[in-house]
Amino acid sequence: MLSTKPPPLAQRPAERSHNAPWRAAGLLGGVLLLLAAVAASLAVGAKPLSLGEAWDGLWHPGSAAYTVVHDMRLPRTLLGLLAGVALGLAGAVMQALTRNPLADPGLLGINAGASAAVVSAISFLGVTSFTGFVWFAFAGAGAVAVLLYAVGGGRGATPARLVLAGAALNAALYSYVSAVQLLDTASLDRMRFWTVGSLAAAQDYTVVRVAPFVAVGLVLALLLARPLNAMAMGEDAARALGADPGRARILAIVTVSLLCGAATAACGPIIFVGLMVPHLVRALTGPDLRRLLPYCAIASPALMLAADVLGRVVVRPSELQVGIVMVVAGGPLFLYFVRRPLGRAAAS
Repeated sequence: MLSTKPPPLAQRPAERSHNAPWRAAGLLGGVLLLLAAVAASLAVGAKPLSLGEAWDGLWHPGSAAYTVVHDMRLPRTLLGLLAGVALGLAGAVMQALTRNPLADPGLLGINAGASAAVVSAISFLGVTSFTGFVWFAFAGAGAVAVLLYAVGGGRGATPARLVLAGAALNAALYSYVSAVQLLDTASLDRMRFWTVGSLAAAQDYTVVRVAPFVAVGLVLALLLARPLNAMAMGEDAARALGADPGRARILAIVTVSLLCGAATAACGPIIFVGLMVPHLVRALTGPDLRRLLPYCAIASPALMLAADVLGRVVVRPSELQVGIVMVVAGGPLFLYFVRRPLGRAAAS
């Protein structure tokens, strides 16, 4: 018998029109928060600048702040924007692919796979350039994504199995990273800041080289919105709507690997961005990825830059790396999500 229950993404016209003003206001608020985070990232640092000084330093080569803004603050800000977009979109795609609201590339071992590959390249092969890092990071992230899907049960994967498999892979890979660092003291200093997740070492060439990978991942993620929406209704319904679940899974794994590989190669492993942002924006957008993904692309870099600015302020004149700030902020929020009924349902 055919079910008359509407699909989970369906909404009545009255409901859509009622939610539209809130979504528009939320999108505008996200853009304003992002602009504020960019301004703070350009102005706050070891040498504080006023917004006027930061603006002059951005546009006028003769300004006293030009060197500070262009050599230090601007590359760091642009890298934070790119890494934030990459991690937020990767988290949203992972949650849709696994049907697990607690999925995050950092928690399921994807970032750990990229980290393990890059640390191996640094220690055993002497790789020191971003160009070398990024290909190893892609390979590590992709390998772990495929292994996670296989260990989690493939097509029969459940949220609980994916979480358990991801936790095991995450622990094993980070143990490997720690062991390599302890055994190779010559490479330890090169890896120390990278492995905690940092934007401090951003350079112009890093931004230029990571941007194309993030752009391709962004396009792929947006193209996956409709197939993943259809898959949320079940594979039979997805095929009836013209989606190919097998191809969508492969493209989703490629997309997550591309986004996580680029972000991890440039900044090191940064977790919780891909977990928190989709949860925060889903209250406005609902589960429809056609709305969720653009919101994530705005809110994630805002969160990343805000965490980076906070790290520069709280322990002046030194600074906390953005990866540490995200762990401190994200840990309690993750526990909150786990205790919610949605989190409990996902883990069952």
